[in-house]
Amino acid sequence: MKNYFMKSILILILTLFFATGLTAQDANDVLIEDDVIIETPIDLPTLNFETEQMSGLETFARRLVGGYLVSLFIEGGWVMWPMLVLTIWGVAMVIWKLVALSFAKTNLNAFLNKIMPLVKEKKYKEAMDIADKTNGPVAMVTLAALTKANVSVEAVEKAIENSATIEMAFLEKGFIAINTTINLAPMFGFFGTILGMIEAFDAIARAGEVDPTIVADGIKIALITTMFGLAIAIPIQFLNNVLLQMVDGLVLDMQRTSDKIIEAVVENQ
Repeated sequence: MKNYFMKSILILILTLFFATGLTAQDANDVLIEDDVIIETPIDLPTLNFETEQMSGLETFARRLVGGYLVSLFIEGGWVMWPMLVLTIWGVAMVIWKLVALSFAKTNLNAFLNKIMPLVKEKKYKEAMDIADKTNGPVAMVTLAALTKANVSVEAVEKAIENSATIEMAFLEKGFIAINTTINLAPMFGFFGTILGMIEAFDAIARAGEVDPTIVADGIKIALITTMFGLAIAIPIQFLNNVLLQMVDGLVLDMQRTSDKIIEAVVENQ
């Protein structure tokens, strides 16, 4: 199955590459009339200079996100580059955090149905084996609690507290990077706005008069950078809130499991 999946991915990549090559235009246009292929040369002097000088990276970007967005990115100036880095960093951290929290999620009801009967029967070793084979902070807190189940209730509570502190550090990891993206992207946008307005006023000073066409470029830079800063921060802020909701759910699961284990240990005392 794994080899079949890898072969399918390879075939898909080759197909896309071949299709991309077919869509590329040569220096000649081809006309088909009555099954006869007629090649008509393009008037090379009429080609756009920017198209001729377009780099491979820019060509790839235009195909990926569209020529309009790439043109806006270029017109926004050098401030757009740190914003691009922030975007890549923020999206990568969101994806990593989403995957990590998904793997940390435990089917709580099924887990408790396996653990609690063993705890009530004082079969702590069997319960620890189940917890050790289960992924997620809920299982780790349970394992820490069961290691002290034969000592005292206070020892169990202390073990739960220490383990929960470690697991919370894991759950909160990555949010600083995400929040950094959310905060810095609009700041860079506003910084670009200031640069654009400076350019607009400088153009007025050089021309000696106020003309909309003179200040248009500077104002355009100001608006583009502001737009991109907000466009980066808004979706990442939404995803950040989704991740926080997932963390809250895991914390509630840990609390619920801890309470049940403590209750069972107290009864066994």
